Amino acid sequence: MFFNAFILALREIRRNITRAFLTVIGVVIGVAAVVTMVTLGRGATEMVKSQISNLGSNLMILRPGQGWGQWGAPLFSLADVQAVREQLSGVRAAAPMAMGNAPAVFMENVRNTDYQGTTPEYFDIAGWKLSEGRFFDQDDLRKGNAVCVIGETIRKELFGSVPAIGQKIRLRTTSLMVIGVTAVKGQGGFGDDLDDNIILPITTMQRRLAGLPPPQNINQIQIAGIDEQSCAGILADLTLLMRERRNLAANEQNNFSVIDTRMIAETMSSSTRIMTSLLGTVAGVSLLVGGIGIMNVMLVSVTERTREIGIRLAIGALARDVMLQFLVEAVTLSWVGGLAGILVAYGLCHSLAKVVGAPFVFDPMINLIAFVFSAAIGIMFGFMPARRASSLDPIEALRHE
Repeated sequence: MFFNAFILALREIRRNITRAFLTVIGVVIGVAAVVTMVTLGRGATEMVKSQISNLGSNLMILRPGQGWGQWGAPLFSLADVQAVREQLSGVRAAAPMAMGNAPAVFMENVRNTDYQGTTPEYFDIAGWKLSEGRFFDQDDLRKGNAVCVIGETIRKELFGSVPAIGQKIRLRTTSLMVIGVTAVKGQGGFGDDLDDNIILPITTMQRRLAGLPPPQNINQIQIAGIDEQSCAGILADLTLLMRERRNLAANEQNNFSVIDTRMIAETMSSSTRIMTSLLGTVAGVSLLVGGIGIMNVMLVSVTERTREIGIRLAIGALARDVMLQFLVEAVTLSWVGGLAGILVAYGLCHSLAKVVGAPFVFDPMINLIAFVFSAAIGIMFGFMPARRASSLDPIEALRHE
C-alpha cells in the first residue's frame, strides 16, 4: 500500500515538475542553511582549539598586572622564574619572556617585528619545531652569544630565496647570527602571527638590546605543567608564591595574573558552540517556511484533484488510502528537498571553509538530523491537506468542476 502511494506521489510530482521544484526550494534552503551553519561552526571550534594548542600544551602564562595590561605593575625577575621551577610541584618547565619590538634588517630588507629573549626551555614549553638549523642552548645562554632563531614569516620577508642559516640580521644596533628557523605554526588563539618573531637568549637581549640590568625585566613567565591535572594545583600554588614574592598584604589585590590557555580554549570553544546553535536555530526557521510552502501547494493540489479523489472514493478506496497518498506526496517533496539541501550544504561547506580558513568537519549526525527533520516537516505540514482530501464526500467531489 505504501509503495503504491509512493508511485502515485512520484507521478504527481513529475506531472507538475516546475511547481514541485518551486515548492521544495524552501526546504532545500532550510536544510542547507542548518547543515552549513553547524558544520562551519564546528570547524571554527576546531580551529580555535588548534590555534590555542599552538601556544603550547598544559601552558600557563604569568603576567604582571590584571588581564593583558601591565598598568604599571612591577615586572618579574629571573629569581621569580627560578622560584617557580624549584618551589612548585607539577611544573615540567618554566621560561622567562622578555619582549621588545624593533626593525629587523638584512641588507636592504627591513621588517618591523617582535623579538623575545628567553631560555632554551621555552622551545619545549611552546612546542616549537625546527624547519632548519638548531635552537640555542645553555652554552649560548650562559655566554650571551649573539644568535637567534627566526620564524618562517621573518625568513620569507628578510631572506626570500637566500639561505637564512649563518646570515646576520641587525636588530637595533646589534648583529645576530641566524642559527635556526622554526617550522610554521600559523596563527595563535588571538589572531597574531606566531611565525613573525625573533627568539634570542635572554642574556643576549639583556646585555646587548634592552640596556637594563639582567634581574628585573621579565615581561612574562611561561609555565608548562606535567599534565592537565597538575595545572589546577599549580594555579593555586603559583598565586600564593607570587603574592609572597611580591610582598602583597592580605588585603591587597594581585598585581599579576595567571592565564591558563586550556581554560581560554574551553571558553572560546563554548562561545563558538553557542553561536553555532543560535545560527542553526535561526536557519531552521527557513525549514518551517519551506513546510508552509508544501502545505500551501498540497492544499491547492487537493482542490485541483477533487474530482479524482471523488472517483477513487466512489470505486472503493478508503479514506485512509487517500490520506496516505497525499501524506506520502508531501513527505516525498520534503525528502527530495532534504537530500538536495544536504548536497548544496556539502559544496558550500567545502568552499566557505577554505575562505574562512577553518577545517571542514563532516558530521554525519547533523546531516541525518537535518534529513529526518525535513521529513518530519513534510508529515506535519502535509497532514492537514491529506486530512482534508480524505474527508471529502464522494458525491460532492464528483460534482466538482
